[in-house]
Amino acid sequence: MTNTTDTPFVDRQRPSMFAVGTMVLVIIAILTLAWQWLNTRHRFNEIEKSLSIKLETYQALNQQSLALAKQAEERSTQANARTIILEQKLAESRDQQEALQTLYTQLAENREATAVAEVEQLLTIAKQQLQLASNVKSALLALEAADHRLEPLDLPRAVQLRETLQLEIETLRDLPQIDMIALSAQLTYLTELCNTIPLISERQPTLNMNASKNLAPAQPLHGVQQFWWAIWDDIKNLVTVERIDKPEPPLLSPEHALYLRENVKLRLLTARIALLQHDESTYKADLGMVKTWLNQYFDTKHPDTIKALVLLNKLSSNNISLELPQLSDSLAAVNSYKLMLEKNE
Repeated sequence: MTNTTDTPFVDRQRPSMFAVGTMVLVIIAILTLAWQWLNTRHRFNEIEKSLSIKLETYQALNQQSLALAKQAEERSTQANARTIILEQKLAESRDQQEALQTLYTQLAENREATAVAEVEQLLTIAKQQLQLASNVKSALLALEAADHRLEPLDLPRAVQLRETLQLEIETLRDLPQIDMIALSAQLTYLTELCNTIPLISERQPTLNMNASKNLAPAQPLHGVQQFWWAIWDDIKNLVTVERIDKPEPPLLSPEHALYLRENVKLRLLTARIALLQHDESTYKADLGMVKTWLNQYFDTKHPDTIKALVLLNKLSSNNISLELPQLSDSLAAVNSYKLMLEKNE
């Protein structure tokens, strides 16, 4: 009787299977959520570190871009200043041409005065060609035309002026001839070539087939010997050891490699501008910097790199600076001629 009454009481004290299962599921869910939270927190930390590293890289690249922009701005300011000077000289030349045209009209009936005026205009054109465009050929043609214009005048003062013109002509003929078009074309080809040559980090070692042929046995092999020789040749070609002159070649990221190639293009562009301006120091400094970068960052054993270095040495050996004459003696002689004509009138 006592046993039957105690059993229900004991059963009521024990938790049901449903409650136990629910409790287990709750615990599992809590553990799962805690694990997910820790995993998410770990990923957030990694993402934060990666973003900080990228941010530092972008800041460094931004500083380089700002430096390049500052250099470009300085060069643009210099170019604008030179353009203003050229415009002033062109305006002066136009005023001189208008004045000379008026002089032509006034001296139409005077043969000698007209010839002297034409010579003065040709000398002005020659001086402008030398100062503005450094065009020796055009200046030489203008001086020769002035000499031919004075040839019909069989007068002592005209002969004296022609002698002065001949000295100026000989001075221009003795100047070294610089083929600007050919040099500019070579710089353009060099720019295209530098855009394709590989970096040291992109260099792939190549198998030396001639060496493998030289290592072949002198006597022909047969049977098992030929079989083992073929296996040994394949094993040797699995790994190629190639000597690199620099023990630690610089490895550049794709972004830095892009900026390096753009810097090479920019240096070649400034070298071309310096070529047109006959600025030899800037011209050779830019080519020297390109040569240094090719030797430091690019694969010097690649055929295109060898071509680029040979072309750089050839371009650097050219002397592009010219000390152009001012034609001051001829202009002074023409002015003296004009004063003599005015006194005779």
